[in-house]
Amino acid sequence: MAEKYNQLDKVTSPIRELMQKESSGGIVLFASGALGLMVANSFLAEHYEHFLHLPVNLSIGVVGLKKTLQHFINDGLMAIFFFLVGLEIKRELVAGELSRRDQAMMPFFAAVGGMLVPALIYVAFVAAQGGSSELYRGWAIPSATDIAFAIGIIALVGRGVPIGLKVLLVAIAIIDDLGAILVIAIFYTPQIELLPLMIGAAFLWMMLVLNRSGVASTIPYALLGTILWICVLNSAVHATIAGVLTAFCIPLRLKNEMGVSPLIQIEHSLAPWVNFGILPLFGFVNSGVSFAEITSIYAILFHSVTLGIACGLFFGKQIGITGTIYILVKMGWGKLPKGCSWQHIYAMSMMCGIGFTISLFIGALSYSGSDLIVQARIGVFIGSLSSAIFGFLLMKKLTEKARKTPKKAGQGLSK
Repeated sequence: MAEKYNQLDKVTSPIRELMQKESSGGIVLFASGALGLMVANSFLAEHYEHFLHLPVNLSIGVVGLKKTLQHFINDGLMAIFFFLVGLEIKRELVAGELSRRDQAMMPFFAAVGGMLVPALIYVAFVAAQGGSSELYRGWAIPSATDIAFAIGIIALVGRGVPIGLKVLLVAIAIIDDLGAILVIAIFYTPQIELLPLMIGAAFLWMMLVLNRSGVASTIPYALLGTILWICVLNSAVHATIAGVLTAFCIPLRLKNEMGVSPLIQIEHSLAPWVNFGILPLFGFVNSGVSFAEITSIYAILFHSVTLGIACGLFFGKQIGITGTIYILVKMGWGKLPKGCSWQHIYAMSMMCGIGFTISLFIGALSYSGSDLIVQARIGVFIGSLSSAIFGFLLMKKLTEKARKTPKKAGQGLSK
């Protein structure tokens, strides 16, 4: 076992390893979302709704938690997903592709452009239809990129995709995840309860002390992180933020009794449970849009929320990411990855329009208990599916063209 983790610890590029780890998870995630949609529109629809509202009661002493199953998945299990995201972000920032400023500059600005333009497109659609203030709450929904889904589509393309392009895609998606976390913390938090937040801050400080003291055992971090999650949940800040904060406290450069970095050990142990358990379950319970409740398809499809999200994901990501990279290259602040053309960049930016998981998550935060959740989910489906299909077709065409083109001596698509 120790030998296995030691080999993982020596991987030169964590992002390349991440691509292998999450490609099949993205395909499973898509299948679970499609299954939820089908079940919600079948003879099992009533049982599906009953399943979503099953009561979940957890208690530790006098501290209790009562949620429906759907809320428990969104507030509880998704905290584990964000914990894994936090581990990946920390690993890349400290020792990966984003640890050097020159390496991180292009994906950072591309991710920012890929978040701003979709948000502006959404706001423009809402404003054009004279939307109310409630409609504007969904501005961040089309700004997300689903890293597992995007990597899954890249995997379906097969061989021939330049490795530099894959690294750029994942780097943009990771920074995008960090942006989504900040958006959730800042814009989707109601009135904050200070007392539980202050208690949680004390436990966060304890984890930081453990890290600085060289404690490599994962048990103390797990216990303190769980208490932090309970505190954050009761503070009105979304509980998933606790997962990210806990992840940033996990040691990366220390070695445990197995001679392995605790962060790497946790990341590789947790990833299969998240990719093949938590995310598919989240996709299943949050994708169930019942078309029986829709009185007018036209009104749904051409609603400002639906159009804003769908166009934000599909067109906004393409414009924001490709446009930003074009400006950086023309100004001499960056260069295209080895073996990549502008068509590759365009296809990659299209794949970044697959927002599925995070978009559905922000949609649930924006319109929980509102009828607008239907428009939000349909907008996410249309935008994500369009981005996946057209991104796949264009990337497939480029790789097939490259295979048919004779290579000159010493040239290749990737190093």
